[in-house]
Amino acid sequence: MEYIYWAIIILLFAVAFIGLVYPVIPSVLFIAGGFLLYGIFFSFEPFSWYFWLIQGLFVILLFGADYIANLIAVKKYGGSKAGVWGSTIGILAGPFIIPFLGILIGPFLGAILAEWLVNKKDFKDAVKIGFGSVAGFISSIFVKGIIQAIMIIYFVFAVL
Repeated sequence: MEYIYWAIIILLFAVAFIGLVYPVIPSVLFIAGGFLLYGIFFSFEPFSWYFWLIQGLFVILLFGADYIANLIAVKKYGGSKAGVWGSTIGILAGPFIIPFLGILIGPFLGAILAEWLVNKKDFKDAVKIGFGSVAGFISSIFVKGIIQAIMIIYFVFAVL
């Protein structure tokens, strides 16, 4: 039975990493779910208050990573709040409209449309901002992947 429990926990962690490229999947909830299931299946004893504090800080970082990376990248390429919002909406809607490629096309088009229509930017500048939003999204995937890996490695060290 122990193998089944571990398989479920590992599956939750794997889904969390899938959530890096499909932002509609709440990655952090799957990681926390893995921690909680370990406690239910085995024991909460390895989880000190320090463990929960550190993991809680990582959760806050995960929630902020998308927005901050997107904000920095869009601003760097001359975008505004409208570009950030357009990009964010595109990140969420893109995979549903265009499976697989929508994850990159969505933020790109979202930022372009927001800057072009809301802020009346020149189309060439709006396209530059769209590329910035994609760069921000890709960098946020990288940063969140590292944070999630650290969370899981810390979990493994705590339980072993």
